Amino acid sequence: MRPLPQLALLLTLAPLALAQPARPLVVAHRGASGYLPEHTLAAKAYGHALGADFLEQDIVLTKDDVPVVLHDLYLDAVTDVARRFPGRARPDGRYYALDFTLAEIRQLEVRERVNLKNGEAQYPARYPAAVAPTGLRIPTLEEELTLIQALNRSSGRVAGIYPEIKAPRWHRDQGRDPSRVVLPVLARFGYADKTAPCFLQCFEWEEVRRLRGELGWKGRLVQLIGGAGQDGAGTDYGWLVSEAGLQAVAAVADGIGPAIGRVVTWPAAGSPAQVTDLVARARALGLAVHPYTIRRDDLPRHCPDLPALQAALFGAARVDGAFTDFPDLTLAYLRR
Repeated sequence: MRPLPQLALLLTLAPLALAQPARPLVVAHRGASGYLPEHTLAAKAYGHALGADFLEQDIVLTKDDVPVVLHDLYLDAVTDVARRFPGRARPDGRYYALDFTLAEIRQLEVRERVNLKNGEAQYPARYPAAVAPTGLRIPTLEEELTLIQALNRSSGRVAGIYPEIKAPRWHRDQGRDPSRVVLPVLARFGYADKTAPCFLQCFEWEEVRRLRGELGWKGRLVQLIGGAGQDGAGTDYGWLVSEAGLQAVAAVADGIGPAIGRVVTWPAAGSPAQVTDLVARARALGLAVHPYTIRRDDLPRHCPDLPALQAALFGAARVDGAFTDFPDLTLAYLRR
């Protein structure tokens, strides 16, 4: 699949999308995932229509090395894989995307995320999990980029992309290298340098350094930062938010994507929001700050409501942008 011929238009408009915005950036987290099953083309099209500045892509590989847009390494929480391919789980009981070819993954139907412990919807008030069939599928990265560029052309409004390399250390332990697969796809679609409307993100510090160094990524790069401790690849998030860690990040990356709890917390019910100094320290080093994730149905502990969360992030902490499952609600707040 090749990029659409409007690429020249996209690149002409891209600097406008990346100029210092009049307001913080709104990133549609897994698309408009508060309204439609996450990471489907329908969720991305709706996120675009709602006016999101950027649309997020989590990327994993299939058995035949095709990059697909899927949040987990596993298929079972958001598809009917267990019914269609019984017996294909690994010993841990999970169905890994890496064990299925693209042709097999195309047979799966995407549904709203379920909690595998009880089989119930993760977010009960969202798109009904019982609706069947949905007709929604897991898209390839190329299919999604084609859709976004087509919508940019037809709407005259450039929405950027915000891809994440998922679990690169795990993939390499399996003999695969998602970063080496993904970067040429991004380049082919015109997302190759800092003039393009693209932020590439990853949780693993070693991979962020590798992307900039060994793999020669010239575009915007964001270090994601978890809420506590270390990840399975050995990234020490506590160190990353220290002064030494932020300085190291600033030497290779353009921004950080911290969990909301690293930016603002509510110590107790009824207490005012407490803003940390992370945003100020990061911005002093030239790093943009895009925390994750605003959800009206999954607020931080003790946060009273969605307006309070958005006021704390955009008003008190003054973040540069944020990931949100509800891009329309976040945009409405910012426009006020």
